Amino acid sequence: MKAHNQRTRIDTTLGELIAVASEVAFEHSQSAEEAYTLTSLVLVEMLKKRFGPTEIDLAGFDEPTPGKIYLQ
Repeated sequence: MKAHNQRTRIDTTLGELIAVASEVAFEHSQSAEEAYTLTSLVLVEMLKKRFGPTEIDLAGFDEPTPGKIYLQ
């Protein structure tokens, strides 16, 4: 008999998700820059897990945003 993976679905908005991820990142970071980097990385990883690698275009995430360096 196969075990079924149980997934919990939470209905939320992208804005709420970003806000909560940012709040947690700020609680565990030394600086605002570190918190923004952590938030970005967590959200990208969540999207990668939700959508297959061919379903999401992560182009541009390899390059720093002009004037800011969030993802390295």
